[in-house]
Amino acid sequence: MISSAATASSRPRQSVGGSSALVDFSLLGRASLGFRPSHRVSSRELHIVEAADELLEADVPEVGGLASNVSLLRGFEATIPSADRSRTRRRQMRNVDTPKLGLKKLGMNARGLLTEEEDNENQSVVSEEDVVVVGRKKRKSRESLSAAKRLGKEELTRQRDEILRDKENLHVRRHLVHSEIEEITNKIAALDAIRARLEQDLLKLQEEDLELDDELQGVKERMEFEQQSAGNVPGAPLHLPPTTRRRKGPAFLPSEHEDLPPGVAFMHTSPIVSLDFSEPYGTLVTASQEDSQPRVWDLFSGTEIGRLQGHVGAVKSMQVENHICLTGSEDGNVRLWDLRKVNDEDWGEAEMVSLSDVAEETEDEDSEQPINIRNSPEHNNDDGPCLRVLEGHTKAVTALYFEDECLASSDKTLRQWDLTTGQCVMTMDILWAISHPPTSTSGGTLSNDIFSGSTVATGDFAVPAPPAADGSWDMYTDFVGGVQFWGYGLVSGSGDGALRMWDMRTGQAHRTLHGHTAPVTCLQFDEMYIASGSLDKTIRLWDLRTGGTFETIKYDHAVTALQFDTRKIVAAAGENGVKIYNRTSMQQSVLATNGHTRPAERLRYMDRYLVTGGRDSMVKIWSL
Repeated sequence: MISSAATASSRPRQSVGGSSALVDFSLLGRASLGFRPSHRVSSRELHIVEAADELLEADVPEVGGLASNVSLLRGFEATIPSADRSRTRRRQMRNVDTPKLGLKKLGMNARGLLTEEEDNENQSVVSEEDVVVVGRKKRKSRESLSAAKRLGKEELTRQRDEILRDKENLHVRRHLVHSEIEEITNKIAALDAIRARLEQDLLKLQEEDLELDDELQGVKERMEFEQQSAGNVPGAPLHLPPTTRRRKGPAFLPSEHEDLPPGVAFMHTSPIVSLDFSEPYGTLVTASQEDSQPRVWDLFSGTEIGRLQGHVGAVKSMQVENHICLTGSEDGNVRLWDLRKVNDEDWGEAEMVSLSDVAEETEDEDSEQPINIRNSPEHNNDDGPCLRVLEGHTKAVTALYFEDECLASSDKTLRQWDLTTGQCVMTMDILWAISHPPTSTSGGTLSNDIFSGSTVATGDFAVPAPPAADGSWDMYTDFVGGVQFWGYGLVSGSGDGALRMWDMRTGQAHRTLHGHTAPVTCLQFDEMYIASGSLDKTIRLWDLRTGGTFETIKYDHAVTALQFDTRKIVAAAGENGVKIYNRTSMQQSVLATNGHTRPAERLRYMDRYLVTGGRDSMVKIWSL
């Protein structure tokens, strides 16, 4: 198209269809040229009128990395094959008429072989038009033209101009290549941005798929519980629904609590050491460091219902399921509470105080009832909400976990309780397990010598915790930081930095997971993974099938609490905000808006509802 346009520019402009008026350049290709369909149009009859001079001399607009300071005509002249014609002419001018060397023939002659003479032995390698013949003597090498002939001033001036023109052409070519590279780079960057956006969309779809799976599982569990409740007959024990700590997915639809009020907070007089709640809009129980009476709150109204009176030391651990609450204290006791009887003046028939939608069993008061958590002799007395006191620990109960009528609690030993009878059915000695490790261990190796001394044997365990974000620190005294069981399998995390898997039928630790380099402060597990947090500023995900570390998440400060599901890991890691790790995209985020003014140390979330407690003596309510 350019060559045709250049040719057209050298001719006078012609009209189309015999009209004397010039055709507008922008209308070409749109209007009919007036040719008859029956007549075959040849190239000679097509007279294209265009503003050749203006078009070819105009700069190309800079779009997507194109060259903006090189005109279309200049770029065309620098890249066509004829641009190298002057260089070829100069090279021919510098070479004299010499025969070919004939290396093959010389080699054959040297070996005594006969060869035929070539017809073009004396033929020049260049054309006769551009070569000045200076002789036909045979030479072994080519002569320079300057040694045989003197060029005139006109020829030298011409060659100088041609060389300058060729250098300018090289500059134009180089600029065009750089422009193309820049354009390709911009396109690659644009494609990378599109790819990143599509990958984010894919991650969101994966998260939605996981959320739907969890939601479906939660609905199925609720359906099974409702069927069991509907099938209960008077006199049959009623079991609690599956614990929400083991449940991976939400039991409530997200639409049920998307309008939770943000910014709700409850005040204590000292740092929060433990908390738990039953469900969104349900009942919350919190305990502080200097208060032996945990407080009970109604999450629906945001008011305090009452206090659990009975412990003589700070409550270090607790668990709330439905309207049942268990607390472990520094006094070495575990107490079982009925939250429905908190602040009940008559201490008579149990009554639901919170507004949570908890299924209530219908009982016949005159019929004989079996002994269980909800229907024990202590349940029908007039002593208040405390149903039972479990005595046996000698030190502070720092971790507990219960499901149905089975409880596991720990100070420096693990005890298994039957909540129906209130009896300790088994004791698991962690100190003995430390001094007698199993023959096979999984994961890394860690020396336990510093944890097996006399101070631990007497129960006086204390290590300095790493400073938090505000510089504050404290002595960590919880030898067992977390415990959870499922069926007959129990997992504990202790001050030696190890996780131990116990068989609750035999009371023996059959596997030890080493990897943390400081005491384990919290843990949780499901069907496939164990998540553990430690004072070594990491959270480790362990694969239950192999016993090895699946993933390690590092923080700037010690981890004091965690909870995870298939989509996220929520952790309190020594900062005012709460850390949220997206397991799908492997990205970190922080909840900090209207948050704590000092580091958060305790948390508990259910579905999209989160409760946190911090060193600022505040309990914060979050809607995720």
